[in-house]
Amino acid sequence: MSKIWFITGSSRGFGRQFVQAALERGDKVAATARTTESLADLVAAHGEAILPLTLDVTDKTAVAEAVQRAHDHFGRLDVVVNNAGYGLFGMVEELTEQQVREQMETNFFGALWVTQAALPLLRAQGRGHIVQISSVGGVTAFPNLGVYNASKWALEALSEALAGEVAGFGIKVTLVEPGGFATDWAGSSATFADQLPAYDDLRTALAANWGNIEHGDPTAAGAALLEVVDADNPPLRVFFGTSPLHFVPQVYAERLKTWEEWADVAAQAQGTAA
Repeated sequence: MSKIWFITGSSRGFGRQFVQAALERGDKVAATARTTESLADLVAAHGEAILPLTLDVTDKTAVAEAVQRAHDHFGRLDVVVNNAGYGLFGMVEELTEQQVREQMETNFFGALWVTQAALPLLRAQGRGHIVQISSVGGVTAFPNLGVYNASKWALEALSEALAGEVAGFGIKVTLVEPGGFATDWAGSSATFADQLPAYDDLRTALAANWGNIEHGDPTAAGAALLEVVDADNPPLRVFFGTSPLHFVPQVYAERLKTWEEWADVAAQAQGTAA
């Protein structure tokens, strides 16, 4: 049976690929973006199968109205994809309060508002799938991306708790954690803090490392997401791209090693040390 999707951040990057993949196989999509002009070609090609909606996910009231409109228009929602977000580049010391708040408003609160608006509808249906587009930066953290990482770590924690809360209602939750992809994520869609000279050497080293990362083809991501949402038992977490598999296991191994090395202090803090 074809699926009905609600996808945020549909104008470019992963969001557009997800919309295209769903439409091309005969699904129907409510596609949201801050401006929907970039979706005109998809409307021309797919007609009533796509409902373009202008939406700023930081506007909680507008989010609730858009989710309800999509549900009313198509009669149900099967897959809700929180894709809207952007990268914020800057060392922690360099970031302004406004930059930090705007990052969290979009990447975290935007996803929260969409999730909260969709949940009553999905519960009433007795089924549904919420897909949160996180990042490999949601399970580890990188210099110059601290607040971006913080927004994704927050989304990861929220979604893991959510999965336990809604499983009994037939609702699935999946965190998609992409590695490096050839999108505009680090380009014009990103925000950059004013740079302090003290971090210039580190910034140069980070830029060199970024150039060595294998970047995936975003056009393949749509088909990959279809595999996830069509699964009888979809994962709570899934990497998109192979690069995370090369270093994330080592990140976890180092965390376990450190906790074990400091186990005596953990016991001392509890008052049970030998």
